[in-house]
Amino acid sequence: MDFAMSDKGQDYYDRLTDFMVEHVFPAEASYDAYREEKGPKDHTVPPVVEELKKLAKERGLWNLFLPSVSGLTNLEYAPLAELTGWSMEIAPEATNCAAPDTGNMETLHLFATPEQREQWLEPLLAGEIRSAFAMTEPAVASSDARNIQTTMLRDGDDYVINGRKWWISGAADPRCKILIVMGRTNPDAASHQQQSMILVPTDTPGVSIERSLPVFGWQDQHGHCEISFDDVRVPVKNLLHEEGSGFAIAQARLGPGRIHHCMRAIGVAERALALMVDRVNNRIAFGKPLAEQGVVQQQVALSRNEIDQARLLCHKAAWVIDKKGNKEARNEVAMIKAVAPQMACNVLDRAIQVHGAAGVSDDTVLARLYGWHRAMRLFDGPDEVHMRSIARAELGREKSALAAAVNRQSARAVTG
Repeated sequence: MDFAMSDKGQDYYDRLTDFMVEHVFPAEASYDAYREEKGPKDHTVPPVVEELKKLAKERGLWNLFLPSVSGLTNLEYAPLAELTGWSMEIAPEATNCAAPDTGNMETLHLFATPEQREQWLEPLLAGEIRSAFAMTEPAVASSDARNIQTTMLRDGDDYVINGRKWWISGAADPRCKILIVMGRTNPDAASHQQQSMILVPTDTPGVSIERSLPVFGWQDQHGHCEISFDDVRVPVKNLLHEEGSGFAIAQARLGPGRIHHCMRAIGVAERALALMVDRVNNRIAFGKPLAEQGVVQQQVALSRNEIDQARLLCHKAAWVIDKKGNKEARNEVAMIKAVAPQMACNVLDRAIQVHGAAGVSDDTVLARLYGWHRAMRLFDGPDEVHMRSIARAELGREKSALAAAVNRQSARAVTG
C-alpha cells in the first residue's frame, strides 16, 4: 500500500489549503454573526457561504468527493476532506462536498434514471439546491433497517407514502428540494427485499416538517428534522432503481458517506489539537505554562498518536475502496467508522479540558464540535453495530498458517 500523495492530489491540497486560510477561516466570524442574529430557528444559509461557493468553483475546488466528476481517487480525496474538516460547518458546503448531499449525489449518479439525473442530480452538482436522506424513524430501532415501518404502497401510477422519519439532516434548509425516502414497498418479501427508495420533492402535499431537533442544544443551520408523510403521492417514475433494492442502494450510499465523515473528523481533531497546543503554551498555572505540566504533555502526545493512527486506518479504507470496491472494503469502513468519531471525541475532550470554562462555552468551537462528533457515534450506524460487524468478520476469518500452527501447539499443550 502506498499512501503517498500524488502530484494531482498535492496540487489540490495546496490550492485547498490556500482557500481555507485566505477565505474560509476569515468567513467564520461572518457565518456565526449571521446565525446569532437570525436565531436558532432560522435555517437560511448565511450569505458568506454562497460567496465562498462561487470562489471555490472559480478555483476548481468543486465536487471533489465524486471520482467520476473530479477524477480524484478516494485516497486522493481523503486529505482534502480532512482539510475541510478544519471548518466543518462551512468548508464542506463551500466546495459542494457536504453531507447528506454527497451521499445523495452518489446515489443518484449510480441508480437514477436519465430523467431523474437531469431533474435532481444536475442542480445538486451545481450547488443550486440541497437534499436530504430520510431513513431513520422515531418509533423503531433504526440501527436495524429491517425495522423501518414507513409504507410506500403502489396505487396505479403512484406510490402512496405513510410514515414518520426523524433526524433527517438538511431538511430544514429552505434550499432542500428533494428527499430520498426509504420505506416498505413489499412487506411479504424476504427481509432484505421489502424496502425501496423513492424520490419525494419536499413540496409534495402531505410532507410536513414537524420540527428540527438540536444536538446537545445546538441547532444546525441545515436542521435535523422530524418529518411526517401522510398519504403522500408520488409517481412511479420517482422510484430509484427497482422495488426491493433499498438495502442494496443504502449500502452503496453509506460506504463512501461513512468514510467521508471520518476524513472530516480527522481534520476536526487536528483543529482541536492545534487549539490545545496554543492554549497550553500560553496559559500559565502554578507558576509555569500548562505545556510544562507532565499530565498535559501526556494529553498532547495521546492526541497526536490517536489522530495519526486514525488517519492511517482511514487511508487504508480509502485505498481498499479504490482497489477492490465498496463491498470488499466494508470491514475497513466499519473499522474507521468506529474509530474516527471516538478519536475526535477524545481529542476534543482534552482540548476542552485545557481550555477550562472557555472550552464548554460558545467562545470556542470545541463544545459544538464535540456535540456533533458524539452524535457521529450514532449516525450512519452506531459504534456497536460496526463493532459487531468487525467481530463477525474476525471470528469467521480463515486461519492463517501461523494462527493454525500456534493453535495446534496450544491444543497439544492442553491435552498433554
